[in-house]
Amino acid sequence: MTGEVTVRVLVEGRVQGVWFRGWTVEQAQARKLSGWVRNLVDGRVEALFHGPSHIVRDMVEACHRGPTAALVTRVETETSSEVPPSGFHQRPTA
Repeated sequence: MTGEVTVRVLVEGRVQGVWFRGWTVEQAQARKLSGWVRNLVDGRVEALFHGPSHIVRDMVEACHRGPTAALVTRVETETSSEVPPSGFHQRPTA
């Protein structure tokens, strides 16, 4: 059995204006993860994923590809102590 983890992810590249946030919401909800996703004013996308470690790991790997129109050049991850409420949501740009 794997424990639950929370990771913060920063995605760089052509990730705004290509439906990355909507895609992330769909992918995370399909995996039954909790958390959120938002655009950053510097052009990156930030997300927080919480759930079973193997499913979170799979979601992070999916972020390396993103939706069809995206061109991901870098994905940074770090563990987080934030535990989001249940569900996965899109947040306003920060």
